[in-house]
Amino acid sequence: MIANGGKSLYGASVGILMLDARFPRIPGDMGNALTWPFPVHYRIVREATPDLVVRKSAKGLLDAFVDAAKELVKDGVDGITTNCGFLSLFQEELAAAVPIPIATSSLMQVGMVNRVLPAGKRAGILTISASTLTDDHLRKAQVPDGTPIGTTEGGEEFTRAILGNEPTLDVNKSRLDNVEAAMKLKSNNPDLGAIVLECTNMCPYAPDIQQATGLPVFSIVTFVSWFQSGLMPPRYQTPH
Repeated sequence: MIANGGKSLYGASVGILMLDARFPRIPGDMGNALTWPFPVHYRIVREATPDLVVRKSAKGLLDAFVDAAKELVKDGVDGITTNCGFLSLFQEELAAAVPIPIATSSLMQVGMVNRVLPAGKRAGILTISASTLTDDHLRKAQVPDGTPIGTTEGGEEFTRAILGNEPTLDVNKSRLDNVEAAMKLKSNNPDLGAIVLECTNMCPYAPDIQQATGLPVFSIVTFVSWFQSGLMPPRYQTPH
């Protein structure tokens, strides 16, 4: 057997563009490498704070994200994602800048989830900041018009700690914020058939949300797991 080279690293097929943050990333969070059942390769985009990306539409950061994506390509990843659903704004620009697949946002799942739900049911979005999730964010992710949106904004802990980039996080209060927001989203939308978590920091609470609502919950973890399975399909032992 002849092994072929040409890349700087191997095995980490997914590259993740990370915000420049200091809040705790607990297991289940996209930015905690223990979350993934496969290797990933991180690159931090300096100065891309949670507040700037989520509340200020990542203004002035496009070039930095493009440069970081190009560096991930040089490192040898096979596909790129980001650790903020609001970066759907850059999907088209990043896809044009690099020669490998790009999946910027968990929101890109919404249309696909709708297609697997029973007749008369649709997916809703749970976001960290409904007040700044604009039509542009949704359009760039090809989210269907009229998709219901719920939010942890106004809760006690989760949105405040993450967007405030706090060094500590009350996990139990954050879990409660997420569950309560999901239950409100369900109550307000009787046709809700599934929930898509916009925020990559919500993933640790997906089991709690599913248990409380009784609905399927999709997240950046489900999306990137699907994404990675196409970049590096598992090889199975063929019977002789």
